[in-house]
Amino acid sequence: MAPLSKAGAALTALREDLSGEVFAPEDPGYDEARTLFNAMIDRRPAVIAQCESTADVVTAVRFARELDLNIAVRGGGHSVAGMSLNDGGLVVDLRRMHEVTVHPAAGAAHIDGGATMSHLDRACEPYGLATTGGRASTTGVGGYVLGGGSGWLDRKFGLAVDNLLGVDLVTADGELVHATAEEHPELFWGLHGGGGNFGIATSLTLRLYELPVMSIAFLLYLPERGPEVVRAYRDIIEAAPPEASGAALYLTGPPEEFVPQHLVGRLLAGALLTYAGPEDEMRRLAEPLLAIPHESEIVTAIPYADLQCMIDDPPGMRNYWSAEYLTGCPDAFVDVFCARAEAMPVPTGTQHLVFPQGGAVASGPADYPVPYRDSPWAVHPFGIWEDAADDERCRQWVKDVRADARPWSTGAVYLNFTGDEGVERVVSGLGAENMQRLGALKRQYDPDNIFRFNHNIQPA
Repeated sequence: MAPLSKAGAALTALREDLSGEVFAPEDPGYDEARTLFNAMIDRRPAVIAQCESTADVVTAVRFARELDLNIAVRGGGHSVAGMSLNDGGLVVDLRRMHEVTVHPAAGAAHIDGGATMSHLDRACEPYGLATTGGRASTTGVGGYVLGGGSGWLDRKFGLAVDNLLGVDLVTADGELVHATAEEHPELFWGLHGGGGNFGIATSLTLRLYELPVMSIAFLLYLPERGPEVVRAYRDIIEAAPPEASGAALYLTGPPEEFVPQHLVGRLLAGALLTYAGPEDEMRRLAEPLLAIPHESEIVTAIPYADLQCMIDDPPGMRNYWSAEYLTGCPDAFVDVFCARAEAMPVPTGTQHLVFPQGGAVASGPADYPVPYRDSPWAVHPFGIWEDAADDERCRQWVKDVRADARPWSTGAVYLNFTGDEGVERVVSGLGAENMQRLGALKRQYDPDNIFRFNHNIQPA
């Protein structure tokens, strides 16, 4: 740490040089600036730099290097482990950098590093274009894409990272690098799953696809119907074209108009069938689910951007999630999955999901460090609750779901669905065979491991 006099002078200079705002612990607005999506995270960075441009990011990184501060990077702030924040370091907050420029003729979008999925989806909507995005509209595009990127459209269009065309990156030295398949191709490879380990993504370019209409069937059932529902959903997906996706799930009945009042706050089974196409085609696929007696249904065409925000969770809740990627979804797994729902914390916002991969996910580039793409199914225990008194039982339930799924687990995992689960889990998320190559990239672009508040890759 630099002497106080040097630190004070550097902070004064940062305030003068940054076009955005700078927050230190004594400043009004500091506590609001450090609040994350996960209310369990309470960290106190030395400085928060809310950048408005790439030049601001460069200035902030050089400030941190001058004072020997570690750097955390905030886009959407959705990391369940709170990796967007640190104690005693610098937070480079990109949220003011959220412009999205759509190039319809090129079938691409240029996205600032602090944009959320909502910024991207709404910008593409007038053109009838879309790309694979996260399942919550408040998710940051940068961390989502560079970590791999799973979503409702991945069976049709591939993982988000499969559609990455270019990245502008500020490195640990405060230099700007443009990475594509032609420029800095090895770095570009590492950015396909390696997350924020190699620098700060100030912009990304993604491939877009025509998507004139999206359709869904969302049905809720009494929990005793769960095994029948999950099997029906599985059978639909395994015979369906890649346009079909969604999830089978358990949840607490939400206080929404489509939920009968007597079921609000109770455990329910559910099925969400999403379809990148017209409603009549989706309805034919959904017939087995509609035939099962159900308590509520929404069957409709829907703008993709509206679907993307349909299951948004409110900020300020406590979160703990994880995942296991599966060799399949046989009846034996379905029985175990449904049995675990009986212990799901209710009433909370917790969700117990199993969802498909396959399609364009499985046929995407095998070379990228996303080893989970071969798994046809995944189970995703998504713990979300309000009362700190529920912390232990909610976390334990997530761990129990993972333990239940291990007989069918491939061992690979999508790291964006996990918190800090240790070094071995990072290796599982990137692929053991990729770690030496990724470590060499880390040594080249961040030898001092300044960017360590992530699913960290150690410099080789």
